[in-house]
Amino acid sequence: MEEVRSEIDRLDRILVTLLAERQRYIEAAGRIKPRAQEVRLPWRIEEVVAKVLAEAEEQGLSQRIAEPVWRELIERCIDHEEEIWALRHADAEKAG
Repeated sequence: MEEVRSEIDRLDRILVTLLAERQRYIEAAGRIKPRAQEVRLPWRIEEVVAKVLAEAEEQGLSQRIAEPVWRELIERCIDHEEEIWALRHADAEKAG
């Protein structure tokens, strides 16, 4: 059991690293998008989920795990991107 726990901990560290990288791209998107309405795009959410579910199937990851995890991840990322967008545009208004 010790070895299994150690491997789970190792994978968690890798996942955190990957999520931090994903967050940096989310932040870049929040700075780039010109309109707040572009932050939450329902078609894009469904596109991402579909791609994840296809990859999950290929990798043997249960869709009962993959879909709710990614939907929650997407929601939290959208919240973060909205914050970044608002900060970016508040700064632009102050400068303008």
